[in-house]
Amino acid sequence: MDTAPTTFLLPIASLVALTVLAWLVRRAMSVAICPVCFGVSGTWLWMVAARLGGAVVDETMLAIFVGASVIGGAQWVEARLPQQRSPLLWKALALPLGFAAAYGLVAQRWALATAAAAACAMLAMLFLRSAPSATGDRAAIAQLEEQMKKCC
Repeated sequence: MDTAPTTFLLPIASLVALTVLAWLVRRAMSVAICPVCFGVSGTWLWMVAARLGGAVVDETMLAIFVGASVIGGAQWVEARLPQQRSPLLWKALALPLGFAAAYGLVAQRWALATAAAAACAMLAMLFLRSAPSATGDRAAIAQLEEQMKKCC
């Protein structure tokens, strides 16, 4: 018996069910959650847990869902970048790290998954941190310019 339709349809059904559930919760309780993000991440989380518990999980579907979370996470950070940060540089650095973490998760290479995820999180913190304000510098420069005018 071919199990491909089952292994393909179960994660898709999970995505739809978890997305609808998150949408209902968000609507009823005013919870700030993206229903699709919840559906995608919830699906791959239970797939990883089931796999660790000994169940057979379609690795292709698992990889697709984890990869979707990498892209979604990169877009989430990009939307929150301070104005002086480069979205292109963020994605060019974050996506390879995120995909390395995803590969480590799907291939059960835990050291790689952990190291790449940690590196991606640190990169996100670096990019999300606001650059120091130049207003204090401008005041100091203006003061020095005034002093120089009075000098000679």
